[in-house]
Order: sequence, then structure tokens, then C-alpha cells
Amino acid sequence: MGLEMTGEIPNFTYRLHEAAVPPLTAGRDGTRHSVVIAGGGPVGLGLALALARQGVASVVIEADDTVCKGSRAICLSRRSLEILDHLGALDGFLSKGLGWTTGRSFYRETEVLRFDMPHAASDRFLPMTNIPQYWIEEFLVEAAEKHADLIDLRWQTKLERMEADAHGVRLDLSTGATRYTAETDWLVACDGARSKIRQDLGLRMNGTAYEGRYVIVDVEVDLPWPTERLAWFDPPSNPGRTMLMHRQPDNVWRLDYQLHDDEDAEEMTRPERVLPVVEAHFRMLKIDKPWRLVWASTYRASALSLDDYVHGRVIFAGDAAHLVPIFGVRGLNSGFEDVFNLAWKLAAVVEGRAAPELLSSYSRERHDAWATNVSHAMKSTEFMAPPSRGFELMRDAVLSLAARHQSLSTLINPRQSSVLPYDDTALNLTSPDEHSFSGPLRPGVLVPDFPVECGGRPQFLSQHLADSFTAIVFPGEGLSAEHAAAAVAAAQVTGMPIALAIVVPRTDGAAMGPSNLLVDAAGRIRKAFDADPFAVYLVRPDGYVCCRWRRASGNDIAAALHEILGVPAAADGIGAGVPS
Repeated sequence: MGLEMTGEIPNFTYRLHEAAVPPLTAGRDGTRHSVVIAGGGPVGLGLALALARQGVASVVIEADDTVCKGSRAICLSRRSLEILDHLGALDGFLSKGLGWTTGRSFYRETEVLRFDMPHAASDRFLPMTNIPQYWIEEFLVEAAEKHADLIDLRWQTKLERMEADAHGVRLDLSTGATRYTAETDWLVACDGARSKIRQDLGLRMNGTAYEGRYVIVDVEVDLPWPTERLAWFDPPSNPGRTMLMHRQPDNVWRLDYQLHDDEDAEEMTRPERVLPVVEAHFRMLKIDKPWRLVWASTYRASALSLDDYVHGRVIFAGDAAHLVPIFGVRGLNSGFEDVFNLAWKLAAVVEGRAAPELLSSYSRERHDAWATNVSHAMKSTEFMAPPSRGFELMRDAVLSLAARHQSLSTLINPRQSSVLPYDDTALNLTSPDEHSFSGPLRPGVLVPDFPVECGGRPQFLSQHLADSFTAIVFPGEGLSAEHAAAAVAAAQVTGMPIALAIVVPRTDGAAMGPSNLLVDAAGRIRKAFDADPFAVYLVRPDGYVCCRWRRASGNDIAAALHEILGVPAAADGIGAGVPS
């Protein structure tokens, strides 16, 4: 039996944050800031943390006084957890989140698909983890509070107006009755799908807005069911609807269900409208336990993007830059990938280690990723919410046959979020040795994670990719670990440090310290990197390969960094070469 919606969230207490106003002189913030981030949601907070890891201070302005209401974005990918680890915010996500690998789809009451996402017992994280957005934001706020020296989080602060020129951005801000101006070299718009900054600049998103509308509901009920993705097409409980169901922490379940064309979205989120839909669905599932509604909202599927994410001194990230349908859980996960791509580039520009043109690679790479994500998400969206009667007839035909013809089940697969390569970017460099490599780990591909042993302890390769560039070295006859280390030490350029990770099959006879010596006893990493007889990989701060050699001198590595950062190389070269 359902009860009225109370809004109380199990085991979660909202912290109310006081308004923050800096010292003012004649109505002006006396400090000119390097970076101001508009929006204190997951993307804005994630960017502030990523910049702090680079040593760059930022101001985050957030109009609300606490984190978001309702579950909203709930599925984090394995890649997002890797990013959160790099941001120093992982622990809470692991303790609270619910990992999952499988999903099932039903046509009416018949199961027509069961899928298992790729996963190995040795993987560090499960492919997906369910955790509601209020916990996501709370954990990120807690992490940001540990960096108060670099992150100035200004709650209850509203952006009233902005004016940008070639040198920076002037902001008119209000906190309660206090109005003041602030100046920044760079403004990053993380202010969501209805971005005020995007509107103020007169920028238009292009793409497709779908007719399909959904109600999303949080329900508290104690069910002894596993964590998996559940989907129903035209269920007997709610004919003509598509329904999704996800388990969240603290006995909260998320339901998403499609609205009929003649239903008003605002009206359908009223408790008296939500209750019958949920009650009928639970009755079909033979759920007879007490339950209550916690929160409800609406959603419309859209596949829209700005053509460019960098407009002078204003940069867009997350939903302010692009929108992706929720099917396949690419929205917030794409936002975290935006953050990790942008932060090291913006930091390098702010600190004078790179030319501003480096930021154009952020726009190119992430826009291409959006386009690929949309191509997958659109297929799922059209299946979940057919855009025409013809699509609906075709979908229903597939669903009715899928239980007897397993080959059709691939058409139902929701195509979950996956890591995408950056194939078309100026940051992918081709060394003279590139032709000698085979396998998929070419420039532009994310370095995959593998178990390693370091200092006698089990760890993972991703834990040894630095906030700076990393040189992954595979020694062999003709390339000693000592020579490779000397080359990396000689290649430090424009203040951009290069970390060193040396992958060996065993530790005996190695002279390197335990902090950068990684034991690959099974040889899986060496094989994946095609590192026989030896190899050097240069990896970007966001974990993507940018160049690879069989052997590299200090000049080779330095020249690659100069090209990536867009700064001129010294005329006499840098570093001593490794003997060939």
C-alpha cells in the first residue's frame, strides 16, 4: 500500500550551507580569479577538484544552499569511478554505491533479453554503480571542503549578468541582498541544461529533441532483489508505457516511466497521479510490502550540443555544453569525462605552460565523443520511446519475436556507456616507431586498467597514472630502465612534470624504487601494449595515449610535449638520448 510523498530520504541529512561573500571594496571582489566555475553540481564540483589536483585555485558559485533533491543521475560507469579516484573522492562512492553487471528486459510479462556487461574478476570496479545524485554531490562537497585553500565554494550566490572580452570575464553576482562584481580570467559554465550563461551569450544547441517524456520516481521499499537494470515494454500493469526500475542504496528504488501523449507532465508528477502507476506496477510484480513515494520529477530525452565548447574566455562543460538521452547512462558520465579532459588543459594554460589553443582540443575531443554517444543513445531512445507509429510497430514486432529468436535480442540491448577513443585530435602524435606496433592501444585510446604489484602490494595500473603526463616504460634488451628514467628526467619541459611507471615481469635485479616499479607477473600489460622487445608510452594526464616509441630519448619526449602544449622547443634540443 502506497503512502503520501514525504520527501524524506532514508539515511540522508541535507546540510544547509551559509551564504558566502568575499571581502568587498566598493562592491567589488578585490581578487581577480584565475577560474570561476558557475554551478556547484557534480560537474562543477568535479572540475574544481580536478583543477585543485593541478594546483589551480577556483571559485565555485552555486545558487542553492545544499545539494540536489531527488535521485536524478544514478548510474556511474567504471570510468567515472576511476576519475573520482584521481579526484581523491572515491571512498564514499565505494561504501555507498551498489555495483551491477546485468540487466533484463520484458515484453509485457515475458523476459526477452538478459545482458551481461563485460567484466572480469580482476577488474577494479564493476561496470556500473548505482548511487543517487544527492549522495554524489555530498561526497564531492566533502572532498572540496578538504581543499579550502584552492576551492572557494560560494553557496547562495547567483550569477545575474556576465560580460566577456578577450582578457577575461566580469561577473555581476548576488548573495541575498548583497550584490557585487568579480573578475576572472576564465569562466567555466557548468550550470546545467538550462544554462544561463549559454543563453546570455546567445548560443544555440543543435541536434534532436525527442517527443518521449518520462516521469522519474524514487520509492522507498525493502525488496530482497539484486541490483540490475529492469525494463518493461507495454507491461499489463501500465499498458502502452515503457518502465525502468533500478535499485539504489538505502532501500530506495528508482522508477522511470513513459508518459502518454495526452498526459500533462506537471500534472503527472502529483502524488495522486504517481501513486496509481507505481501501485499497479508493484501489484504486477507481487510486491506486498509497505512503500512510500519519496520524490518525483519529469524528463524529456534530448540529443543536443553546442557546436563549440570554448567561446573566448568562456568554456562549457556537462549539460551546459551537451545533452544526451539517459538511456545508456551517458549524461553525468560524459560530464565527468569533460571535467577530466578539460582540467589539465585549462591548468596548463592558466599556469603559462601551454598555449590557449590547447583548449580547442577539449572542444573537438568531447564534441566528437558526444556525437558518438548520441549515435548509440538514439538507437536506445527510439526503441524505448518510438518517435512514430511505424517505429512502434517495428519495435513491438521485435519484442514479440525476441523470446523465441535470440538473434533479435541484440536490437533490445540498451548499449550502456563505454569509454570512447579520441581518434581525430591534434594531440595524437605519430612517432617513427608507430608502424612497428600492433594492437588497439594506439594514440587517442584510454590506457586500460590492469592489476599490478607495487612494493609487494596488489594495486592497479590506473593508480600510477599521474595528474601530469606519465611515461610508461617496458624495459628490455636494448632499453634499460635506467636509460629510460634518464630520458624522462631530461625531458621535463615548460614546467610540465612527467611521472615514470616502469613495468617489469619481476623485481629481481631491478634498481628502481618501489614507488614506480610495477610488476606485471602474468605479462598481460606487456601483451596489451605490444611492448616486446621494449617500448615507451607517453600518456596524457587524463589517461589517454598520445605517443609511443620502441625507445625514446629526452629530445623525443620533450618534442612531443612541446607539440602537444603548443609551445616552441629550444633550438639546441633537450636531454640526452638513450643509446640505440
